[in-house]
Amino acid sequence: MIKNLFFAFLTLFPSAMFAQKNVVDEIIWIVGDEPILLSDVEEMRISSELMGSPFNNPYCTIPEKLAVNKLFLHQAELDSINVSEGDIIRGVDEQISNYIQTYGSREAVEQIMGRKISQMREILKKQARESEMVHSVQRSIAQNVKATPAEVREYFKNVPTDSLPFIPTQVEVQIITSEPKVSRAEIERIEGRLRDFARRINTGESEFSTLAKFYSEDGSARNGGELGYSGRNQWVPEFANVAFSLNDPKKVSKIVRTEYGFHIIQLIDKRGDKINVRHILLKPRIEENEITKGIARLDSIANDIRADKFTFDAAAQALSDDKDTRNNHGLMANVNPQTMSVSSRFQMKDLPQDIAKVVDTLKVGEVSRAFRMTNEKGQVVCAVIKLKNRIDGHHASMTEDFQTLRDVVIGKRREEKIEKWIREKIQTTYIRISPEWRNCSFQYPGWVK
Repeated sequence: MIKNLFFAFLTLFPSAMFAQKNVVDEIIWIVGDEPILLSDVEEMRISSELMGSPFNNPYCTIPEKLAVNKLFLHQAELDSINVSEGDIIRGVDEQISNYIQTYGSREAVEQIMGRKISQMREILKKQARESEMVHSVQRSIAQNVKATPAEVREYFKNVPTDSLPFIPTQVEVQIITSEPKVSRAEIERIEGRLRDFARRINTGESEFSTLAKFYSEDGSARNGGELGYSGRNQWVPEFANVAFSLNDPKKVSKIVRTEYGFHIIQLIDKRGDKINVRHILLKPRIEENEITKGIARLDSIANDIRADKFTFDAAAQALSDDKDTRNNHGLMANVNPQTMSVSSRFQMKDLPQDIAKVVDTLKVGEVSRAFRMTNEKGQVVCAVIKLKNRIDGHHASMTEDFQTLRDVVIGKRREEKIEKWIREKIQTTYIRISPEWRNCSFQYPGWVK
C-alpha cells in the first residue's frame, strides 16, 4: 500500500540541516490553488544529494515533479478519492520501526532526522496518504490498458535478443500452512473485553475513539480507530457486512470475527456508497504449545511427502489452511500491482521475508522443515514449503517469459496514457510560476501560460 516510502525518507532526512541555512521561504509555483514552496524544493534537492541520487538541473526538475504530483492530487479531490487510514498508519508505523531498527534507538532516529518521532509520523502519514491518492488516480486513468498476444509479439519483433529485458533469478514456491488453534478460553477473554468496551461506550462512560487509542491492535488506533471513507469491497466481507448495516452513530456493533481478529465497530458517517467507521481490533494470543503442535504436524506431513506417501500438491490441496493457495496445489501467486497480472514466479526480493530465508537454503524439488512465520494479515502461522523451480537470470524470451513481456508493453502504454493525461491537465489547470523560475526546458509543455 505504501508505495512511496523512498520519497518519504527523502523529505524527512535533511530537515535539521535545511533549517540551519536560514533560507527565506517563498512561493515559487502555484498549481490550481496549491503552492509549491522554495523549502519544498530545497529539502528534496538536499535529500537527493545526501542519498547519492542528485537531480540534473534540480531547480527545474524538482518543481516540475512536485507540480505533476499536485495535478494528480487535484484530480483525487475532484474524484472524492479516499484511502484506508488504517493501511496508512500501519505502513507509517512499519517505516518508523525500520528506522529505529536501522539506527538503534528512537533517540538516534530523532537526532538524524532532526524531528521528534511524533512529528515524523504526521509528515509520513501526509506523504503516504498523498502517495496513495496519486496512485489511485493513475490506476483510474490507465485501468483499461491491455495488450493482446499479437500486439506483444509485434512490439518485440525487431528487438535483438540481447536487448530484451533481463530477468533476475526467479523461483516458484509451493506452501502448506497450519493456523495454530485459538483456545476457547482466549476467545471468551477477548469477547469479554470487547463487550465491556461496548458497554462503556453505550453508557457514555468512555469514548469509542479513546478506547481505540489505548487498546486497539490495529494501525488505526493512533487515529482513534477511524478508517476513513471506504467502499464495501475495501474490507473483508465479514467486517463490511456489519459495518454497512450500521445506521446509528451512537450504537456499537456486535462483535465481528474476521481473519484479522475480533472487532467492534461504530458508524461515523455515510457518504453515497462509502462509509466512515472506527473500530477496535483485538487479536487472540496464540499459546506456544499450539505453535509447537503445528510445527510437529507439518514436519510429519513433510516427512510423508519425502517418503512418497503422497505428493506436496495433494497435501496442500487437502491439508493447507491457506485458502489463497490450496486450490492451486499450494503454488504461491505473485500479483503485479500495476497490471494486476498473476504469475507463479517471484524474484527473491518479492517473497515474504520469512519464506525467502527458507527458500534460499533449498534445492529445486526439496521440501523444507516446518517453520513459523507471520502472514500478510499479521497472524503467526506454521508453514512448510517446497522449492518447485528456480529460473536463472536471463534475457526474456517470448516462449518462456510472455507474461513479463506483456507487462512491459502494458506498462509502456500505461505511461503513455498517463503522460497524455498530464499534458491535457496542464492546459486546463491554473498555473503560475514566478518569473525567475520559468527559464527551464520542462519535460511537459504548457506550464508557462
